Amino acid sequence: MLATMGALGLAPTAEAASREPVFRAPRTGDFTLTGRGAASVVIVGGGIAGLTAAYELGKAGYDCTVLEARDRTGGRNFTVRGGDSSVDVYGNRQTARFGDGQYLNAGPARIPQWMVTLDYCRELGVPIEVFTNTNANAYLFNEKAGMTAPVRYRTAKADVYGYVSELLAKATGKGALDTELTAEDRERLLEFLRSFGDIGAELSYGGSERRGYRVDPAAAGTPGVELGSVPTASEVFASGVGRYFSFEFGYDQAMLMFQPVGGMDRIPAALTRAVGERRIQTGAVVRDITDKARGVTVTYRSDGRTRTLDADYCVAALPPNILATTAHNLGAGVQSALEACTPSSAGKIGLEYRNRWWETDHRIYGGITETDLDLAHVWYPSHGHHGRRGVIVGYYNTGAQADAYARLTPSGREARAVAQGVKIHGEKYRSELVSSFSHHWRQTPYLEASWHSLAGGPDAPVFDPLNKPTGHVYFAGDYLSYADAWQHGAFTSARRAVMALHTRVLA
Repeated sequence: MLATMGALGLAPTAEAASREPVFRAPRTGDFTLTGRGAASVVIVGGGIAGLTAAYELGKAGYDCTVLEARDRTGGRNFTVRGGDSSVDVYGNRQTARFGDGQYLNAGPARIPQWMVTLDYCRELGVPIEVFTNTNANAYLFNEKAGMTAPVRYRTAKADVYGYVSELLAKATGKGALDTELTAEDRERLLEFLRSFGDIGAELSYGGSERRGYRVDPAAAGTPGVELGSVPTASEVFASGVGRYFSFEFGYDQAMLMFQPVGGMDRIPAALTRAVGERRIQTGAVVRDITDKARGVTVTYRSDGRTRTLDADYCVAALPPNILATTAHNLGAGVQSALEACTPSSAGKIGLEYRNRWWETDHRIYGGITETDLDLAHVWYPSHGHHGRRGVIVGYYNTGAQADAYARLTPSGREARAVAQGVKIHGEKYRSELVSSFSHHWRQTPYLEASWHSLAGGPDAPVFDPLNKPTGHVYFAGDYLSYADAWQHGAFTSARRAVMALHTRVLA
């Protein structure tokens, strides 16, 4: 009978019991059926995790209040548009001068298909479009390896795959794999390598149309001229371009990827509307979280005054490095866990150009150029094609590279980024520049981290105090997930806290 009920969805099956519990958003009827009033919840932090907690709890009528230290919601989801201003911890003040419709996603900028972030875009009515994460026409440039000019992604890929296939085919033909493969296996492998590396029946790589054309095929009489001067295998491997191809195989980086139409901050904007702006207090800097026998008291500063807020429960959705410097009575275990979350650095600069020369001159429509320069990654916009202007992400770097740029003035960052970019794109990278805006998360007040590293992952014993409530206080954030630095991690962590809190209230 139990098995039959399971098949009908009336009882959990053994397979379902072994999976992560399905998230079911609280509903208003939960309280109606149990004959009790909804609880009050103060949510500390108005980033994606905090907004999600308020949004989901709000579906059941919880009395939620979100306290956010900054003057806007969204946390690290920050889309910079013309007129937006910021001041970093060094005192550098910037005001963006981007034209209408131009923007920089200074934080998250892409969404894989499998992430729950897209479910929220659908639910909240946020339209999406394709984000081009990999583009065969983008460049690779490794100056430290001796490259004097960039090479197209497609060209480098063809050369690396071609020579690897040739070498493996030769090893197979010399019997090097006889102990590993049967004769039939070897023939199947060779068949694969002929196609994969385009090495033909002779099992030798000599270049092909996969590398690209010097003159593109066109009408009759113009069959096209393939790129010549194929480098040797030694030259290809020495260039180091092969290090970039594994990127597109990553589960969280594989195409297709998406972005909200008009900027990533469309997501927190939609969440803010759904929660209700009257429930969100910006400019509220939390100073103390005190758990009590029958609830929580949060002390914060707003408009130059110290205020307190009492609630039945609290969801602490601050970055752990910020929460670690906030007074609380949650115990040494919580404090040690917070301090064990290591903040990371990352920065971006948006370079606005008066025309989209990368499309007209380089035939690059979206995608990413990879380089060993301190720019690390250069992103071309995946929207507004054939428009008048566009914003290139002139660097997206992390760690020491990001910190080095952050120590420069905004004008110094622009000058350095442009000088490096000219090596790849030519003089138009400088001459067509209109404005720039740079942002560094380690130097952003009330955040001071791009993401966090947790040794052993969020399930390591040291982080156990953050994975369960301390009194009436619950914790949420992308750092408490296996998708840190992604909005998906913030969404799923918040849902986990919501499920635990709501189950407790109903019990």
